[in-house]
Order: sequence, then C-alpha cells, then structure tokens
Amino acid sequence: MNLEVKPIGIVRSPFKEASGTPIQASMAEGAVGTVEVFGAFADGLKDLDGFDRIWLLYWFDRAAVPRLIVTPYLDDQPHGVFATRAPARPNPIGMSAVRLLRIEGCTLHVAHVDILDGTPLLDIKPYVPTFDAFSNSRAGWCDQALPSGRTHADDRFAL
Repeated sequence: MNLEVKPIGIVRSPFKEASGTPIQASMAEGAVGTVEVFGAFADGLKDLDGFDRIWLLYWFDRAAVPRLIVTPYLDDQPHGVFATRAPARPNPIGMSAVRLLRIEGCTLHVAHVDILDGTPLLDIKPYVPTFDAFSNSRAGWCDQALPSGRTHADDRFAL
C-alpha cells in the first residue's frame, strides 16, 4: 500500500526547537501562533470561525527516528510508543487541540500552541466537546504520571 500525504499549510509558533516546548496544548497557556493555510485550501475554512478549539494534525518533521519503546516526557519508565504521544513514531503524526482566536483570510490565529515553528500542517478538524471529551476515561500509565509536574519538552526526541 502506498499512501501520499501533502501539507495543507504551515504552523508558526514561538518554539524553534523541541527542548522547552510545551508537551501538550493544555500546558501551553499563553503560547500563541498562527497557522498559514495554503490558498488552494481556503474554501475549506468556511464556517470554522464558529469553533472555540480545533484539532491540528501535523507532521513531526524534526522528530528522532521511530522507536517502538520510548520514555515519554511525563514518565521515567519506558512504554510502547502507541501508549504515548511521543513524536518518534512509525508515522510521525502529531495532534493538538489548540484554541482558535480568529481567522484572517488563510491565517488562523491560535493559542495554546505546542508545535514547533515551521511544522507542516496535514489537516484541521473542529474540536466538538460532545465527540471529543469523554469524562471519567482511564488514561493508563498517565493517570499516575500526570501529576509529575513536567510541562515542557527536553531533547529526548530531537534529531
């Protein structure tokens, strides 16, 4: 099977390298950026301005080589990559639920951005709480690790 993925835009953020970047959008309070959607995809932005949050799907273009066992930012223990959000994945696809502040032409102004500057954008989807929020869900090893206090990346997954 041959898959072809093409970027639809570029994410702009204050983060130039992985180390020091917030590890999730929920930990990126105050971090603002923009999403530059390529003109060919402008019509796809119709009605997006009615959403408070959007999912950005992007390519981890500066992640380390894929690993099946990783030690994620939130823990000191190794886990299977599919039980983490580590960027060193077989298909380095990232996702972030950022806050949509406003849209100006093909530029989305976003907050709570946890993505490196210049990252290729693959897709945008609306965040719909009815679909995307499942209260009282178990979160595996994260249930114990989340209180760790770590909120920003180090260089463990950098090229």
